Amino acid sequence: MTCLFVQIRCRPGAAYEVAAQIVMREIHSELYSTSGDFDLMVKLYVSDGQDIGMFINDNLLNIDGIERTYTIQTFKAF
Repeated sequence: MTCLFVQIRCRPGAAYEVAAQIVMREIHSELYSTSGDFDLMVKLYVSDGQDIGMFINDNLLNIDGIERTYTIQTFKAF
């Protein structure tokens, strides 16, 4: 499994609805509200060999209210 952190910038006023849509899709391990340039951060896992870009496109980017995402892929836990 590959662990990803995806930061999400939402349209103004849309963060709670975007978060609710993510929760309903049950794709995340953890979901946080954040301060700074992004409104939400989701931690999720994808199967080894799965196309990460396609997973993000198919499961996150089609949620209304998302303006931008920034994905961080992890490689090793210390």
